[in-house]
Amino acid sequence: MAAASVGLLSGCGSITRGTSEDVTINARPEGTDIRTSNGYQCQTSCVLKIPRKDTFTITASKPGYQTEMVQVTTEVSGGGAAGMAGNILAGGVIGIGVDAATGAVLDHTPNPVNIVLEPDGVPQIPVRTGKERKDDEAAPVS
Repeated sequence: MAAASVGLLSGCGSITRGTSEDVTINARPEGTDIRTSNGYQCQTSCVLKIPRKDTFTITASKPGYQTEMVQVTTEVSGGGAAGMAGNILAGGVIGIGVDAATGAVLDHTPNPVNIVLEPDGVPQIPVRTGKERKDDEAAPVS
């Protein structure tokens, strides 16, 4: 009975995927300072355990190089959708709420984040996240 209660009170995704995710950051050149808007910092490359529901900005910098900023967002992942479907099939309305509130259905994107700093005076190469619009798509109108 206790096991059944725990199963109903916990979201399927929260149990199977957890409420945080490892985000890998790789930067070049060696010695690049990496700071995130949510308070993490490291140098050159690191793996950070970030709550799944958090979006944040990475700032990479090194003297003599242009500073690069990358926005890391969240999106519903295949694994998160499967966990949500499991909640629906098992009748876990509470589980759906828990998964939504904890972000267990989300993954960070881009992940991994790869940053190459350009020397001062060299045009910056934008970080490609796969989310850019195609040339034939209209730009959003404000």
